[in-house]
Amino acid sequence: MKKILYFTLKLLSIAVIKKYQPKIIGITGSVGKTSSKEAIFSVIKKNWRVRRSIKNYNNEIGVPLTILNQDTGGKSIVAWIKIVIAGLKLLVFKNKKYPQILVLEMGADKPGDIKYLTSIAPPDISVLIAIGRSHLQNFGKIEETAKEKASILTPLTKKGFAILNNDDKRVAALAEQTKGNVLTYGKSEDSDIQIDNIKIIKQKHIYGTSFDLNFEGGTWPVFLPQVLGKQHALAIASACTVGLALGMDPESIIKNLAHYQAARGRTNVLLGIKNSLVIDDSYNSSPMSSKMVIDTLAEMKTEGSKIIVFGDMLELGASTEEQHQKIGKYIADTDVDYLFVVGERARDVRRGAIKAGMSEDKIYHFPSTTQAGLFLQDRIKEGDVILVKGSRGMKMEQVVYEIMARPWEADDFLVGPVR
Repeated sequence: MKKILYFTLKLLSIAVIKKYQPKIIGITGSVGKTSSKEAIFSVIKKNWRVRRSIKNYNNEIGVPLTILNQDTGGKSIVAWIKIVIAGLKLLVFKNKKYPQILVLEMGADKPGDIKYLTSIAPPDISVLIAIGRSHLQNFGKIEETAKEKASILTPLTKKGFAILNNDDKRVAALAEQTKGNVLTYGKSEDSDIQIDNIKIIKQKHIYGTSFDLNFEGGTWPVFLPQVLGKQHALAIASACTVGLALGMDPESIIKNLAHYQAARGRTNVLLGIKNSLVIDDSYNSSPMSSKMVIDTLAEMKTEGSKIIVFGDMLELGASTEEQHQKIGKYIADTDVDYLFVVGERARDVRRGAIKAGMSEDKIYHFPSTTQAGLFLQDRIKEGDVILVKGSRGMKMEQVVYEIMARPWEADDFLVGPVR
């Protein structure tokens, strides 16, 4: 039944794209896909009719649903039949409001996923963000992950554009392997859009990320309130590069950045109990994204303690123990004051931190997120900054819920439902 559904949605989506001819922007990478998607949407939505992937609609079901403008049917056969009918209506009747541009996040949990998704929606613009250690239980080696992610460039024609992160060596090396025009972004000076002076600052009592963008002969300062880290600067730069590929002028691109809103659980800054600060990075986790957000915390000047609450990193296969221990060492090498680990795999984060010299009395282990959150309630002091990070399956937003100053607003700010 599932195979029939996949096949039906694929055929409908291909037919809809053929009929309406929207420009396709495909986005992939081991980290940062959603942030880049949201940034791209903010830059271009004022100039065109644009639809982007919602929720985690980045797979063989999610991409067709985005193309058809439908929500999931869940376990309801009737709901899925209605979705198919809606797709047929798009083909039979002309929808004058159908998007001119589709911004599609394309995930890869296993080999062949990107090829399948691009066979449905071949990108006119392919955005490749980063290649890191994620889903290794299905790919085995990072080289296989790189090969899979790189396949998003294969459908590009000479009129297409490859948007590449120039700071990632594996990504930058792919510039020679595409038929499309190449535009790059990153901190490197030879990038088409160069990021400079990235800082975590406090402006009018609000923490945020400040940086400059150098392109088209000018320098534009950017401040992103209530989101932290280099990853957001990279997301914004990728979006600006897409804007250039679409022929937008720099002034319009920068003006439209005011509409950027980071997705939930991506280094969002929330007010914590006792006048503390919570960095909610609970959406997902990998070694690469973990190091980036740990660096962000290390850069911050705080009045109180720096605390990391770290949950299991999932889907790392045979390298699970090694990667968790490496993160523990990485944390120990910073100025973090306390480390709370949640889950069985995260015990290796504790071991790695202790081996690297972090004092055992500053490290705590909890089997559940609720226990960690409740314990933190008594430990937090005014001025503390608490970073919460973990894989989606760990539901680390429960920790955030326990320590946020306004838990009644959880539905408006957190990734998933909490108790």
